[in-house]
Amino acid sequence: MLTYLIRRLFAAVVLLVVVVLAVFSIFFLIPKWTGIDPATMYVGKVTDQAALEGVREKLQLGEPILVQVFEFFKGILVGRDYVGGGSVTHCPAPCFGYSFNTEQAIWPQLTDRFPVTFALAIGAAVLWMIIGLGAGVLSALKRGTLWDRGAMVFALGGVSLPIYFTGLISLAIFAGSLGWVRRDYTPLEDSFTAWFSGMVLPWVTLAFLFGAMYARLTRATMLEVMGEDYIRTARAKGVREPVVIRKHAMRSTMTPILTLLGVDLGMLMGNAILTETTFSLPGLGQAVLRAIDQRDLPLILGVTLITALAVVIANLVVDLMYGVIDPRVRLG
Repeated sequence: MLTYLIRRLFAAVVLLVVVVLAVFSIFFLIPKWTGIDPATMYVGKVTDQAALEGVREKLQLGEPILVQVFEFFKGILVGRDYVGGGSVTHCPAPCFGYSFNTEQAIWPQLTDRFPVTFALAIGAAVLWMIIGLGAGVLSALKRGTLWDRGAMVFALGGVSLPIYFTGLISLAIFAGSLGWVRRDYTPLEDSFTAWFSGMVLPWVTLAFLFGAMYARLTRATMLEVMGEDYIRTARAKGVREPVVIRKHAMRSTMTPILTLLGVDLGMLMGNAILTETTFSLPGLGQAVLRAIDQRDLPLILGVTLITALAVVIANLVVDLMYGVIDPRVRLG
């Protein structure tokens, strides 16, 4: 297991380096190759020529590509000084960029908003895993029954309805008409009860969408696994049915579920724009919308990096869980 862990960690580090290089190329090299001055994108809506020249000098856009890449990595690891125009702007590590539009480093802005998006993603993931796995397993075990048909119809509705529709409907009913939960967001450090009340509807809305997909996938995978030879062998040996389902069927069923969970959880960290906008949550999604409106490229770059890192880390965790669930992965 230790060898497997070291191998996966090394692969994750290499992938993170590739991701950072890809993001750097998208935001700095591709615009330059297509005839667009990156400084005009980096400085925001300011069109003053002196400001553009100052940004070009501070970002070292005239330096060779390898020097720019080195400074980009250096900023992430140990921080960076933007020198130009007779001034020095320090960006402490980890420096994911500096907004010359707002005169702020990007990392503190991300860390202020990241806990909201993280709580949204984790809370919804717990709910949709419980709902999706439970409904999918029961549907597979009760194939063709009224429960099976009803659960799959409900799942089809969850997959078909967009988040902004179910979110607004749930807000109107449970926060507006019934008043069961809060409509606004309250920071966790201010009040746990108010925070939890404000997060319930976003969690349930996301869980309804993703739980429906997981229910359908779990049902299909479970039906396939229950027809395997080793399941029939376990039953023939007299193993009790709950043990067959829990110890044999579920472990094989969880492999594709974990694969999907790693992708969904990672992508949700950066694609929560609709949910956070619908429920007015001050997370990364709201930050992206504000950055697009203000043409704040460094903030967009920072959110892109955080999203990519979240996907890589989520998939690393999933890979390690593979080794726990299926010993064949460790041996491979």
